[in-house]
Amino acid sequence: MKILKLFTLFMFCSWFSMSAQEISDHAIGLRLGDSDGFGAEISYQKSLDRDNRLEANLGWRDSRYFDAFKLTALYQWVRPLDGNFNWYYGAGGGLGSVDFASRPNGNGGFYTPDGGLFVLAAGDIGIEYNFDIPLLISLDFRPEIGIVGYKDFSDNFDFDIALGIRYQF
Repeated sequence: MKILKLFTLFMFCSWFSMSAQEISDHAIGLRLGDSDGFGAEISYQKSLDRDNRLEANLGWRDSRYFDAFKLTALYQWVRPLDGNFNWYYGAGGGLGSVDFASRPNGNGGFYTPDGGLFVLAAGDIGIEYNFDIPLLISLDFRPEIGIVGYKDFSDNFDFDIALGIRYQF
């Protein structure tokens, strides 16, 4: 019975020390990625608690078939890995607008899909390195699934992999 209590105490202390970390109050920068055409996002992070934060991104995507902009917000949980390395995961959503270029229709003609507003749900998982100077670099994976108006834009599911560079203050 004593071994079980000691093991439980050890696990609790390990968990507590894993969540004891510092994330900056604010961070702003760029998130550069390629999901279906080059995209850049202005990214802002605001800490909400000791180990979670809100991330908001305003970005655009550009490919030969469309131009789009979107606003995405994610709630994230941040966990330490080793030293200045952290990993994080989160969930959220967003909305945006897309304009399509004309595409060949296979019969020698062209058609232009309907563009307009779209709404999406998103997840997020990534790693980050917090330098001793106020610089944060991250690499993340954000799967997105279209809820409304997403059909011609990305077949209802999109993988977004990006590199983030942010100034912390």
